[in-house]
Amino acid sequence: MVLANPSGTAAAPIASRSTWSASDGAALYGLDRWGDPYFSVSPRGHVMVQPRGDRGGALDLVELVQELQGRDLSLPLLIRFDDILEDRLERLHTAFERAIAQYGYAGRYQGVFPVKCNQQRHVVEQLVETGKRWHFGLEAGSKAELLIALSLLEDPEALLICNGYKDCRYIETAILARRLGRKPVVVIEQADEVPRIIAASRDLGGAPLIGIRAKLSSRSTGRWGSSVGDRAKFGLSIPDVLATVEALRQADLLDDLRLLHFHIGSQINDIAVLKDALQEAGQIYGELTRLGAPMGYLDVGGGLGIDYDGSRTASAASTNYSLQNYANDVVATVRECCEPHGIAVPTLVSESGRAIASHFSVLVFDVLGAGALPGGVPAAGIDEPLILRNLRDTQAAIVANGDAAAAAPSVERLQEAWNDALKFKDDALAAFRLGYLSLPERARAEQLTWACCQAIASQLETMPAGTAIPEELKALAAALAGTYYANLSVFRSAPDTWAIDQLFPVLPIHRLDERPSRLGSFADLTCDSDGKLARFIDRGQAKPLLELHPLRDGEPYWIGLFLAGAYQEVMGNLHNLFGSTNAVHIRLADGGRYRVEHVVRGDTNADVLEAMEHDPAQLLERLRLASETAIARGSLAISDARRLMAHLKASLEQTTYLEG
Repeated sequence: MVLANPSGTAAAPIASRSTWSASDGAALYGLDRWGDPYFSVSPRGHVMVQPRGDRGGALDLVELVQELQGRDLSLPLLIRFDDILEDRLERLHTAFERAIAQYGYAGRYQGVFPVKCNQQRHVVEQLVETGKRWHFGLEAGSKAELLIALSLLEDPEALLICNGYKDCRYIETAILARRLGRKPVVVIEQADEVPRIIAASRDLGGAPLIGIRAKLSSRSTGRWGSSVGDRAKFGLSIPDVLATVEALRQADLLDDLRLLHFHIGSQINDIAVLKDALQEAGQIYGELTRLGAPMGYLDVGGGLGIDYDGSRTASAASTNYSLQNYANDVVATVRECCEPHGIAVPTLVSESGRAIASHFSVLVFDVLGAGALPGGVPAAGIDEPLILRNLRDTQAAIVANGDAAAAAPSVERLQEAWNDALKFKDDALAAFRLGYLSLPERARAEQLTWACCQAIASQLETMPAGTAIPEELKALAAALAGTYYANLSVFRSAPDTWAIDQLFPVLPIHRLDERPSRLGSFADLTCDSDGKLARFIDRGQAKPLLELHPLRDGEPYWIGLFLAGAYQEVMGNLHNLFGSTNAVHIRLADGGRYRVEHVVRGDTNADVLEAMEHDPAQLLERLRLASETAIARGSLAISDARRLMAHLKASLEQTTYLEG
């Protein structure tokens, strides 16, 4: 059997049912591409996690989830692997160190983590602690993020890049933080920030280190390509850059201008875009030094992408370069811009949040059930109307077409049969509207139509590769797909899938050694038609359906959403008052075991009610009074009232998700 892909065309067989293996499952879901080096599959068909990459040590994700459930951590569950976070940070620095050595670069690399990418306390603390050996710093884009960074960065050499809109209090805080022993760099992103910086520096008798964010003319690509250029939200035009330099000179603050910053969008998918931007920024940097600014740092911003779909292409969900390619191009291009002109090369800074944080967390959720179209051929009724008999004859002819001795079913006959089935279905609906068909008869008509559809789709799967199949017939596999009901809120845990059509790898974390026989998508718990996962990775493009397994009675079906450690948690919302999920930090231990470093309990129903300014105690009291009224009226027994109040009290303390 060859499973039809979501477009309806017959997919090339990976293996027959009898020879299907876990490696086939890994190939089907792209795990062997996007998962390297942190995720793989065991011969048992379980997803394995290698938190230290290729340095050894692995955990069975299914067994881990089972044991965490034993610790009263219910699904959906966000599992953060702190070792992966550390490994990503080390790989970033190693890549730049190699590039610096390869190109004989006379400067160094000193990165920062943009706090907006993941503001969770344990995450930021872990990055600051791990990054001490490289003087790794933080980037703040608001007052609240500035407070986080100031409290955690004790290393006097670690950079604190201050981006975003800045009022006087923000600027004064940065100036005073320099006296505290921190190393803040206030990046000028709007022209009206210049007089505020000058005024604050005059009032306090000191200045922060100053940076300038330049709007580059270089074009970007991908989803965020329109966020740069002349219409960009942040940054100074070249005339504004020159005016800023002159204003700083007049205020005796030019000696504090140390950094040039640019940003050409998140998830840069094409390395050529970065090269063009680096060349332009390198020339601007050189001109600033010639204007008398001491400079010293070039901040290439964020944008270092990751390969979500494993295609290694310049698609929106991938990149056509590796981490090492990125570091090589940054180092080599900046060197080429500076050294021929006798300009000392700057310390290179990047704000790589997505590339550091994406891999380290996995969201695991359970499937509550699955909906499917009515299957099978219904038994014939007594004196069945002609319309239903026509549908039965059509379905029988389709089956006969597939059972014929011919080498392959006739596509032309299948198309003709489907046209007939649709016509007879329309006739049945018209007859029902006019009162000539009963409701049970209409139900049999619909069931027979879907039986025709299933029979045609089954025969299309046996077609030889390259067979020309009409578009109408290609769509049948998608029409037959099931809906898997997921115990999660897309708006809470994966908002980018809804807001910007971001693709994340989604797949079962077990049964990968079993060939999936269904196509489906996921519907979440929210009462919103957009609450769904219906776009999945497929080698450089998206597909609307995912290959899945039939559910088994009494057995869980667990799905993992991967590479979503950046942005998703903080950008999630309380749609339908579904709150944050349980989260746990895992650290690899000796002997193939693990340690639970931190447990972060998800929101309870009481938590989300209070967030909306509802008083849980008051709600309970209102319902208690209502139950007393019902008891007095005789419509509610005292024992039932007690049970109702017990359920309500327990619900307030439980997670917002379903617990069985």
